[in-house]
Amino acid sequence: MTDVHDTEQTIAAGGLVPVVVLQDAADAAPLAEALLAGGLRCVEVTFRTDAAAAAIATMARYPELLVGAGTVLTVDQAARALESGARFVVSPGFGPAVVRNCVEAGVPVYPGAATATEIQMAVDAGLRTVKFFPAEPLGGAPMVKALAAPFRDMRFIPTGGITSAQLPAYLALPSVLAVGGTWMVAPDLLAARDWAEVTRRTAAAVAVAANSRKER
Repeated sequence: MTDVHDTEQTIAAGGLVPVVVLQDAADAAPLAEALLAGGLRCVEVTFRTDAAAAAIATMARYPELLVGAGTVLTVDQAARALESGARFVVSPGFGPAVVRNCVEAGVPVYPGAATATEIQMAVDAGLRTVKFFPAEPLGGAPMVKALAAPFRDMRFIPTGGITSAQLPAYLALPSVLAVGGTWMVAPDLLAARDWAEVTRRTAAAVAVAANSRKER
């Protein structure tokens, strides 16, 4: 069982959740070290490749890194993620079976929500944080602000199409727990194994996030 409050505190502290698609689990350790060197303490490894479970297992060995599983579509994937050491689960949409399974296991789960109806479903399931996805195509920060108005106790992790330039607009909203993004772990960087650039982009994003939080 993972403490939901502690998990969300860690996610909120950095204001960023790098969303990783790893093709080779051998890259998990250097990636973890690159993110930590850049000042981040959490990461979402997506179940979009066969390397996901092994990559999560490797990154979970770093005690200072909070590792979650993303793009979890089925109960089986959720089980594999938790067995590998994932401490939170993220889905692109609201899957009742996945949400129920994680809640019963005491694991933080952040299902995707794009409408008020889906957010209401999350409320009914006892959740207090959802992933707003895909954020930019759905209207960006103004849409998050609009949805947060009637759901005053709900927190959001906007993800999808967000760049470093848009980060401040999201983090200026009190309802935003953190922002998910790929620019610091872009596929071309991972393919080139350019860990120094991953660290540089991560550190820059962490700085922007910190300044954005100070101003709100």
